[in-house]
Amino acid sequence: MTFPPARWRLLWSPPADGATQMAIDGAIVEAVAAGEAPPTVRFYRWDPPCLSLGRSQPVEEVDLSRCRADGVEVVRRPTGGRAILHADELTYSVIFPEADPRAAGGIPETFRRFAQAFAAALRALGVPDVALAPPLDPRVRGEGFVCFEVPTDSELTVGGRKIMGSAQWRHRGVVLQHGSLPLDGDPGAIARYLRRGPDPERLRRRAITLREAVGHPVAFEAAAEAILIAFRELLNIHVFPGDLTPAEAARIPAWRDRVAILRREGEPRQGAWRWS
Repeated sequence: MTFPPARWRLLWSPPADGATQMAIDGAIVEAVAAGEAPPTVRFYRWDPPCLSLGRSQPVEEVDLSRCRADGVEVVRRPTGGRAILHADELTYSVIFPEADPRAAGGIPETFRRFAQAFAAALRALGVPDVALAPPLDPRVRGEGFVCFEVPTDSELTVGGRKIMGSAQWRHRGVVLQHGSLPLDGDPGAIARYLRRGPDPERLRRRAITLREAVGHPVAFEAAAEAILIAFRELLNIHVFPGDLTPAEAARIPAWRDRVAILRREGEPRQGAWRWS
């Protein structure tokens, strides 16, 4: 499918705590829905490390005491899926109107289009044998506490091991898709922070970092640039550098309160916010 050219804003967000990063995505969604901001591509990192839960994942699956002891924050994503430990990774988000032709066909088709672009970016970075995961067997769809434990439809794998996870939320006519590309680190480390969690060795067999896939470190900026090139070549998305608008910045504090479960400086919150 050939797409008409589109100009989307590009945001390079500095490292920040998990509640802030999730709040920024939420604030952009609301601003795009209100016509106050353009479609946006954003790249960001997490500091300190943060455990994010899918919108319906029970907080009871998390060992909050261990997270607090290790300085790991806990947040809830507006998107679905399972837990991710965000540390040495590239996180992206794309936020754009649902009327855009790149969102045609619903969530599965949108996932597939962007997955093809991410696969092209990974191949350009030297990752061999990148593949889109086939539709997940319904019998195992609900298994596991961890996002990278089981690749779902159109997520990316290398030799059967998941290398990139994404999730999507549609709200007020706007698409938010964000996801995680582990650059380095230990795929089994997340097990430390989950009650009745998975076997760390099993996670290491099922997930892979970009460094392991290519055999050398890849810089955050290099990975992001490869994605931007793939967006331009496959999706006809052309970016221009920008900043958050005052309207977006004003929405961030309320969103931080909505998504935070455990902050480094605070006590656990149960996340009374209900996603609509």
